Amino acid sequence: MAVCAFLGDEVSSLGFRLAGVQVYRPEPQDVRDLFLRLRNETPLLILTAEVASALPPELLRQAELDPRPLVLVIPDARNRVAAPDLVVEVRRQLGMAE
Repeated sequence: MAVCAFLGDEVSSLGFRLAGVQVYRPEPQDVRDLFLRLRNETPLLILTAEVASALPPELLRQAELDPRPLVLVIPDARNRVAAPDLVVEVRRQLGMAE
């Protein structure tokens, strides 16, 4: 079992691979199946915002709310798709959103 898995573009994957993380660069049509499989195989799943945009929004939202595995959405190296604003997300989760 991998300790951490990363789903993202080639450029973003380079640093994660150097750190010993299991890296995947899925095609958009393969993202959902790979995401579901990795949720059962790793305690930490990191994906770029671009990859996350290929997932059904409700599936991603539920995965982010589940305690395991920890799912993190980060910006990709080229910043083609904006990552969620974590401050806004935390405030919304705590019921403090404006």
